[in-house]
Amino acid sequence: MRLVQIINAQPTQDGDGVNIQRVADFQRLTLDPYLMLDEIRSDDEQDYVGGFPPHPHRGMETFTYIRKGGFEHRDQMGHVKAVRAGRVQWMSTGRGVVHSEMPLADATDGLHGFQIWINMPAKDKMRPPQYRDSGELNHAIITGEGSLLYLLAGEWQFAGQEAVGPLTDLAANSALADLMLGVNADAQLELSQYSFVALYLYDGSLKLDHGQVAHAGQMLVVDPQTAIQLRSQAEGAGMLVLAGNRIGEQVVQMGPFVMNTQAEIMQAIKDYQSGKFGDIV
Repeated sequence: MRLVQIINAQPTQDGDGVNIQRVADFQRLTLDPYLMLDEIRSDDEQDYVGGFPPHPHRGMETFTYIRKGGFEHRDQMGHVKAVRAGRVQWMSTGRGVVHSEMPLADATDGLHGFQIWINMPAKDKMRPPQYRDSGELNHAIITGEGSLLYLLAGEWQFAGQEAVGPLTDLAANSALADLMLGVNADAQLELSQYSFVALYLYDGSLKLDHGQVAHAGQMLVVDPQTAIQLRSQAEGAGMLVLAGNRIGEQVVQMGPFVMNTQAEIMQAIKDYQSGKFGDIV
């Protein structure tokens, strides 16, 4: 595995005081087509009880994956959906969405989940918004020796098998999966069809070349054109695998809006303030 970069997640808050760990890059675009990954993980509801009250988006896609607990999603399109453990949700905001994400009242055992922002090509940023979730769909699982790949979106090949996640057609041909390795386990990913691949460790550690070790809370950007050989250590490892094709366009971001020029950002603000995004009913 050829390691390109290691990025450490940074603690911050968002929404109504929700504590998160964040990896983001809106300027150098080292994560292109991805823009940001937020991890929410706590057994103390005070860390997340405020949730994410109604707020707008334009020009990007949100992808949410819950491993523990859950959120209720509401938007101006009329969707009211509970996203629980093991499920995913995708929203292509396009020209404008207003939504909220609040912790489920019956999820009392803590919360562990991720929200990932995916950029959209300029040609698609003003298309109508779309929403999908995995609902009752089955998530394909591919198992290897000491490893398990839980498919979230896109097409995958792993351990000599092929399968497709419950969601497809994400921007930039993005594909996501949850890879879990047992104690001192090996796994290999073949993702040369993509121009960007990264691994975000949320549990355990990985042994890298030259005695280096990667730990939970780190994003590993790797070269997809070389075999991605992984080896866990004594505590095993859990990681999100993010793959996609680079968009290669300039990004201008202000809060929840991700466009290509400052003028487009100012127009997004004006449109939202004038009510063109609609309201959650």
